[in-house]
Amino acid sequence: MKSPWRFFIVIEALLAIFLLWQLSSNPAMLIMMLFGALNIYWALRKHRRRKFQLILGSVILIICLVNSPATWLMLIFAVIFLGLKGFEIAGISMPNHSLKNKKSIVMVETTDPTSHNGERKKQSWIGNDRIGTQVFEWDDINVAILAGDTIVDLGNTLLPKEDSIVIVRKGFGRTRILVPYGIGILFEHATLYGKVEFDEDTQVLRNETIKVYSEDYDESPRRLKIVTNTLVGDVEVIRV
Repeated sequence: MKSPWRFFIVIEALLAIFLLWQLSSNPAMLIMMLFGALNIYWALRKHRRRKFQLILGSVILIICLVNSPATWLMLIFAVIFLGLKGFEIAGISMPNHSLKNKKSIVMVETTDPTSHNGERKKQSWIGNDRIGTQVFEWDDINVAILAGDTIVDLGNTLLPKEDSIVIVRKGFGRTRILVPYGIGILFEHATLYGKVEFDEDTQVLRNETIKVYSEDYDESPRRLKIVTNTLVGDVEVIRV
């Protein structure tokens, strides 16, 4: 069994335990579930299945389950995981408009400083999110997204002669950060599961944190600190 599927089964099993705990702490709900299960059992044991008992038992079980937050968490996690990883692992080609293929691209350029008094910015957590469609002055980047692929391209900007920072916090999906040559990099990443590629070195992290300095970090006049956090997903820091 591949590691992403193992991770999926472990999370679903933990949520199932949480569901059992919720049911056991609610005697009325537990009695209703047992009543529904007994109706289904009696209906299936008969040579002539009693449709009324089967339907009644099924409806009771469904009502009990949908009233538990753990059930919704199990369904949400299953949909997100299968949408981002399941079809890819199984070798099934995903549609062009699927969530996996929706990428947010951050293109960064520079211009003269402008006033930021009263400025407000919003960012979507799911779906297409493109930042930097127009030229703007350099500012530290802070991206937070629930699911999807993200590309941060710094190839069209000149970083100031000081420490700059890029922060990417994500639930699920792939992250690629393109950094020009001549910039010292401090890369810090934390994840439950995912592959990390930095300076042609590839590692697989499982519930780990990694902190790496580039070879030219101390000597570089321009330095960039990259901080990424993901639940499940790969991160690449690529020189351009």
